[in-house]
Amino acid sequence: MTEFVDVVIVGAGISGISAAWHLQDRCPDKSYVVLERRADLGGTWDLFKYPGIRSDSDMFTLGFRFKPWESAKSIADGASIKAYIKDAAVENGIDKHIRYNTTVTSADWSDADQRWTVTVERDGETTQLQAGFVFACSGYYNYDEGYTPEFAGTEDFRGTIVHPQHWPEDLDYADKRIVVIGSGATAVTLIPALANSGAGHVTMLQRSPTFIGSLPDVDPIAERANKYLPAKAAHFVNRWKAVTFSTAQYQLSRRFPDYMRKTLLTMAKRRLPEGFDVDKHFNPSYNPWDERLCLAPNGDLFKTIRRGKADVVTDTIDRFTETGIKLTSGAELEADIIITATGLNMRLFGGAQVTRNGEPVDISKSMAYKAMMLSGIPNMAFTIGYTNASWTLKADLVSEYVCRLLNYMDEHGYDAVEPKHPGPEVEVLPFTDFSPGYFQRALDHLPKSGSHGPWKAKQNYFFDIRAIRQGKVDDDALHFTRHRAAKAVSA
Repeated sequence: MTEFVDVVIVGAGISGISAAWHLQDRCPDKSYVVLERRADLGGTWDLFKYPGIRSDSDMFTLGFRFKPWESAKSIADGASIKAYIKDAAVENGIDKHIRYNTTVTSADWSDADQRWTVTVERDGETTQLQAGFVFACSGYYNYDEGYTPEFAGTEDFRGTIVHPQHWPEDLDYADKRIVVIGSGATAVTLIPALANSGAGHVTMLQRSPTFIGSLPDVDPIAERANKYLPAKAAHFVNRWKAVTFSTAQYQLSRRFPDYMRKTLLTMAKRRLPEGFDVDKHFNPSYNPWDERLCLAPNGDLFKTIRRGKADVVTDTIDRFTETGIKLTSGAELEADIIITATGLNMRLFGGAQVTRNGEPVDISKSMAYKAMMLSGIPNMAFTIGYTNASWTLKADLVSEYVCRLLNYMDEHGYDAVEPKHPGPEVEVLPFTDFSPGYFQRALDHLPKSGSHGPWKAKQNYFFDIRAIRQGKVDDDALHFTRHRAAKAVSA
């Protein structure tokens, strides 16, 4: 007989562990499994191994609501984050529900049976299990390959070319000349780490500048809160201080972009060498938070440049040569190692094919309900975190909502729930107005959002507290199907 579970969670990263914890806490009678394609949990924090990998937001909000981040160190390294996620799983017995090396290849919803058939591959074998609900917690990255543009002459380069998503553990970069192509979060992390751990010289080669802010990696308010307050109170203070700060600086950036631009450039000038061309290298053409603001803890990137261990070149690439990179300006950068920190590729649901009654579902034609469910797809939710705040804030909210939804369906005897496309009265918009390349390259394949109502995606945690945590479940936008008698659900 085909195995049946109430809920299949796809992915054992931050979102998947959040989903599992909330299910155990709020829906204790529900059976579930977590299907993870990798050999260990952690998601992003298990995948990326490049030097210096760390959080690009504070740990008081990147950490789970249910498991306080107890250190005052708000910007943590990748290994510490993965250990934190593993502790959360082991402490709550979630690890016993995880099936590793298990890739979900497809999921088919049957209207007749009111359930999902999930097809998985493990150790070369294909098997199936059935589920009442699928919770996609696999993020939106393609874990198989990062994004690398086609550069002329790559076959001519005699050195080593590396994409950070596939960092070789045995890469020897001691005393080597390194060019890092890109100026996003990965490049901003890599350059100080490489320059301060043995590299000969590091050059950040960027096509255009990125806004980079600086914050201390140890939060002084958290230090005092942890010292003088009980643990529970300290967690409350640290978390809400971080939420308020991130929300305020984002709203300030959107309403007063010129002021925030000036603030960020002044911050950079104070840490860079005298006479450094800040406008050329750190003053983008877009406004703050049109793209995600990069973080340099303690100003480490700026200090590395000031000490002469790294520099910045703003130019475009003509071609790779035997010894480095020839730029459009005619200048050449010599390199032993070229790191293509050029971004990521997006892929929803871990690449699994979603079908309904055996027919493929065109996700790009679906509309996202509260940015967590899709029209035309019953009994499925997904987690995509905020672009302007910590991923986990949204993950915990979505997990709470799914549990409320499942309990509501049990209370009323419903088997299925499906967001209904609102039709022409709601203007169809792109899934997000976020402008980084990896979003823009994938827009045609992403679901759509709407001009108003629960179809409009808002990057605002306080709004989502009302809309998701406190909003009613029996929304007019949702269509419920009943095929069984209602049953009592424990509080």
